[in-house]
Amino acid sequence: MDCDICGKKAKVHLTQLVGGQIKKIALCDSCAKEKGVTDPTGFALAEMLLGKSGGKPAVAVAPSTGPTRRCGGCGFTLDDLRRIRRFGCAECYTTFHDEVSQMLRGMHKGIKHIGKVPVGLMEQHARTQRLEELRGKLDVAVTAENYEEAAGLRDEIRQIEIRATPATD
Repeated sequence: MDCDICGKKAKVHLTQLVGGQIKKIALCDSCAKEKGVTDPTGFALAEMLLGKSGGKPAVAVAPSTGPTRRCGGCGFTLDDLRRIRRFGCAECYTTFHDEVSQMLRGMHKGIKHIGKVPVGLMEQHARTQRLEELRGKLDVAVTAENYEEAAGLRDEIRQIEIRATPATD
């Protein structure tokens, strides 16, 4: 993909929601530096796409009135996070954990991403966990010379493995 400004090979790809529409732009390294993309506080994609200048942010965000924490990794402040809506580095996740948790609660059902898993994969995972548990109990029973319990566990393991094996015709 080519740079939308100069036509060189683009290495920076940006996406932003502007007025309810998704706007995308591709930039080469030199244009990205020239536009301040390497410094998230100095760049507004909406302004660039709309041809505006003056350095005003696309969305007005009220700054906090008290002292603010600063990320030890990149120097981002809580005001920067609220204004830009992006982290400066991985350490920001830890530094601003409480604030981010509150933001996520307002946006989602919870603060932990569980994801979606196909039904067959979830069943396979549960079966694997059960087999590991049974094999651990089997080792304990054999070590304790409790052979009746060991035989029962062995049989249960075999049944699970048989049900998991696809039939061949």
